[in-house]
Order: sequence, then C-alpha cells, then structure tokens
Amino acid sequence: MTICVVLKGYPRLSETFIAQEILALQKRGVALNIASLRHPTDSQTHPVHRDIDAAVNYLPEYLHDEPGRVFKAWARVRSRDGYTAARAAFHGDLMRDPTRNRFRRFGQACVLADELPPGTSRFYAHFLHTPASVARYAALITGLPWCCSAHAKDIWTTPQWEIGEKLAALDWLVTCTAFGADYLSQFAPRPDTVSLLYHGLDFTRFPPPPPIERSGDRPIRILSVGRAVAKKGYDDLLQALALLPQDLDWEFCHIGGGPLLEELRAQADRLELTARIEWLGPQPQEAILDALRDADIFTLASKIAEDGDRDGLPNVLMEAQSQALAVAATKTAGIPELIDDGETGLLAPPNDPAGLAAAITRLIGDPKLRQRLGEAGFERVRSVFSLDSGIDRLAARLGGTEHPVAA
Repeated sequence: MTICVVLKGYPRLSETFIAQEILALQKRGVALNIASLRHPTDSQTHPVHRDIDAAVNYLPEYLHDEPGRVFKAWARVRSRDGYTAARAAFHGDLMRDPTRNRFRRFGQACVLADELPPGTSRFYAHFLHTPASVARYAALITGLPWCCSAHAKDIWTTPQWEIGEKLAALDWLVTCTAFGADYLSQFAPRPDTVSLLYHGLDFTRFPPPPPIERSGDRPIRILSVGRAVAKKGYDDLLQALALLPQDLDWEFCHIGGGPLLEELRAQADRLELTARIEWLGPQPQEAILDALRDADIFTLASKIAEDGDRDGLPNVLMEAQSQALAVAATKTAGIPELIDDGETGLLAPPNDPAGLAAAITRLIGDPKLRQRLGEAGFERVRSVFSLDSGIDRLAARLGGTEHPVAA
C-alpha cells in the first residue's frame, strides 16, 4: 500500500513544509514514492531532504525532451480501461484552456501511469493546479483514487470551473488555512470534501532558542525570509524601511531567491538603503535558524498579486515565532489565523508601507514590546501549530499510524 506523492518540483528550499510532511508520514509507516514534474533547481537542500527515503521519479519536464519515453508510455496506457475517461477529461480541459501546458500534463500523466511502482494504492498531489491535473489524469488511467493538499497560489489562480471538477473527482482535499478552506468549500460536491489541516512545525528542527545576550550598541536586525515574488510584497517592505525615522539604528537581512531580486536591489539603491541591507539569497534550514536567532524583528509584507496569487499561512512566520522573534506582518490571507494583532505580533494592512513602517518603528523603539510579543508568539505557535496533530490526521487518512515509528 504505497502512496504516490505528486509534486511540481522536488526537492525545493522554499517548500520545507512539504518535505517535513513527507518525512513525518514516513516515520508513521506510510510507504511513499514521489513523482516530480520538474527537476530541482536549487543548489542546496535542507537536512530534512536527506532524511527522506522515498524514491523519486522525475517525469519529463518538457515532452519534447524525452519523446521516446512519452510515446512508449502513451502507447502502453492507451489500451487500459481508464484511458478513454482520462482523454475525455483532458480534452474538456483543453477546450477551455488551449495551452501547451495541458498537453504537457497529459503526457506526464501517461508516463506516471505507465511507470507507477507496483503496489501503489493512490495518488496524493501537493497543489491544486498542475500536480493535481497530472494526478487526476493518472488516476483515471489507472483506476486508482486520488486526493490533494492545496496551499496558496494554486487555490487563487486556478479557474473556478477547474476547481469544481477536481473536487468532484478526488476523494478528499486538505488545505492549510481556514481562509482557503472556506473558499474551496463553495465548489465542493460534499460537505466533507474539503477540510482544514495546518502544516505546523516540526519542533525537533526548530527547538527553543538558547539564551542570547546581545550587545546594546549593535543596530536592530530586521529579518525577512521569502522568495522575491510579487505576493511577498518586498517592494512595499523596502518602501516601509525607507519611511523609518532617520534616528533609528537598524539593518535589514533578506534570505531567499526569486525572479524579482535584481529589481528589488535596484529599488533599494534608489531608496538609498543599500548600505543597510544584506541579501543572502537562498539558504538551507540550518542557516535560516541561525539568522532567526540573530535577529531582533521578523517582517513579511504579504499581499495579493495582480494575478490573484497570494500566501496561505507562510511557514516562515511560524519559524520566526518558534524562536521567540517579534513579528510585524500584514493582515492578509491566513496570517491573522496565526498572529493576533497586538497580542502575538503586529499586523498592518497589505499594500500599506506607511502602516508597516509604523509597526516596525514601534518594535524597534520598544524592547519590552518585542519581548512580550515574541514570548506570546512562541507560546501560541508551540501550543496550536505543532506538526504532529495535523500529521496524525493525515497519516490516518493515508493508511499510516498516528505516532512515529521507531527507527
């Protein structure tokens, strides 16, 4: 009884939450294999990736790169009983979205169905857009059931007609915010199709921080971790930093890759912030943990991008609070489900650099407030957002045990 986990790319530094889930399921006796639609692009991995034993099958990223493999798979699966239904679903999708991407997903599904390891009992897709399309077609071809975990961009950029059809075809779907669950439930054929399942944190990898004595004469260190993409709002964050009072002594560190990095560097230069900013690029989890423990404030300026993309509940906020860091973020998507404004952090409206600047200014100027919010956030994240409670429910659904299996 093996579960095939369908991922867009594996391993990825920005998707630690998926890796920690896979490892936790592995520890609970769930047999897994991984199908990845893309090869890895990050030059580094997290320690959690090295602990995962699941075999990985990299499907053809582009069909023209491996035409022989695709053709042989198609020739073999087209004689299966479920192929006609899979082709009909593909044609229906293609008529409403006539793109090369649709052909690619159907070709990948043919390869996945043809090369599926013996004993595989179901497909489990992470993300409701392209991985779920491949899982849906492959499930139809093979006659196996499938389920899905939805997150952020995949929810808000997938057409509503497609959401409805996928929810009607799968067994069940979990998603990581109440905000997302409420939206998806509108399109679900049954009340129990969609359920809330917070990712939570593996606190063995984010233990409480050691006592730290910081020199009073160093600048206040502001940290943010996230990809340089529109929904993360780093353009707003730089504007907010430029609005901080001139007499405050601070420095800013950013960790993460992304397509907008050079644009953000140029913006920082125009705002005369370059001397205060350190751009570290993508980093493994060990380096992120060290950076969290060295920081005084964590900030994230999430917002809704022009294409509708937005965050779910960013794991980096939980990671920051696990280290008792005071957090200034924006009141968008699932973030208020984690941060109670004024109690466990400070929230500003999205798209409001002045509001975010005011929150950061308060934290810089008030060490006692930083300590109070950091401690309250630490207590809340450890009591409500542990990985274990959610993973126990997920493992039970996937056929594992409710407790880790001893190594």
